[in-house]
Amino acid sequence: MINYIWSVLILAGILIGSINGNLNAVSDTILDSSKEAVQLCILMFGVVGVWSGIMNVAVSLGLVKKMERLIAPILKFLFPRLRDKEAKEYISTNIVANLLGLGWAATPSGIKAMKALDRLNPHKGTATREMCMFLILNISSLQLIPVNIIVFRSQYGSVNPTAIVAPAIIATFCSTIVGIFFAKIMEKFQKST
Repeated sequence: MINYIWSVLILAGILIGSINGNLNAVSDTILDSSKEAVQLCILMFGVVGVWSGIMNVAVSLGLVKKMERLIAPILKFLFPRLRDKEAKEYISTNIVANLLGLGWAATPSGIKAMKALDRLNPHKGTATREMCMFLILNISSLQLIPVNIIVFRSQYGSVNPTAIVAPAIIATFCSTIVGIFFAKIMEKFQKST
């Protein structure tokens, strides 16, 4: 569906540009935007490489394991019925990567965590409480360092690209708390019915 929407928007832009006699401006904009997109991809590739390297160093120094141990009590509260060690490790790794603002590094562990949770699911095709809670945590994505946004702000000439850190922490903290609160209420509601 989104492909159709984008196609209509692009064709409408070209059509309106032709009607207004600004077809050269449309083609220039398309070329400039393409160039800018490639430059941004190259920049993000470098940032991903740097942060992935930092994450590998943190893993080899045992910092990720320490962070996972720090969040273990929180996981116990969020996933009280989850006993599978493998699923907990994947969930922990995913949360730590998201906390550090490394969404691209969180994705593989998130997929593995969901597969591990699905393997434990007695009712295939229906999400379990644990799956829903993990999805909420992933969507709300509490971040301490919003790496992507800092890079985008820097690329587009922000005077202070890191000014977004405090608002991002507040926003993601609030969304995470609201999501957890909602999931816990729904869990209690389902128990009572």
